[in-house]
Amino acid sequence: MACFVAMGAPKRWEVLSSERLHDCAVFAVSRTLTRSPNTGNAHPFYRIEADGWVNVVPITPDEQVVMVRQYRHGADAVTLEIPGGIIDPGEDPATAAGRELREETGYRAARLESLGCLNPNPALFANRVHMQVALECEWEGAIDNGETEETAVELLPLERLHTVVREGGIDHALVVAALYNFDLWRGARGRPT
Repeated sequence: MACFVAMGAPKRWEVLSSERLHDCAVFAVSRTLTRSPNTGNAHPFYRIEADGWVNVVPITPDEQVVMVRQYRHGADAVTLEIPGGIIDPGEDPATAAGRELREETGYRAARLESLGCLNPNPALFANRVHMQVALECEWEGAIDNGETEETAVELLPLERLHTVVREGGIDHALVVAALYNFDLWRGARGRPT
């Protein structure tokens, strides 16, 4: 039988220096030299610094999820996702969620609620992704993408959402995390997940 031995909480590492290596417009890469609290040795670590962003789970009155298809350069593929994007300076997550929803889909929400926030990957990222549910979404007008993105709207019946995720139709990890938090939110309100 395996035995688990609690060793105590890890200690914070001492930051000795930090330098920005490269600015890539939507994120920057920095190197931080830190000292191990256990060995005293210094080690370089690399971090991606980016503004916070928001992902929106938009639901129509007839229980459809407003999704977007878009080309993603990192994956070199067209993906199925929920709307989302960078939070502009001075914006709160709910305002950014409403703006991104309107720009990428042409839909507007009657109300927004927070689903929480997460660190995308604490090993590399310093920012947070905020998740919002957009309720009673109605189509208002044309999509208003900037010149570097192109989205196409696709309505997905809520009862098919789990199947599409399980079958790999949605494979963006942060989108799946937002959908999971949406399930938790629904369950807390006594709705089927």
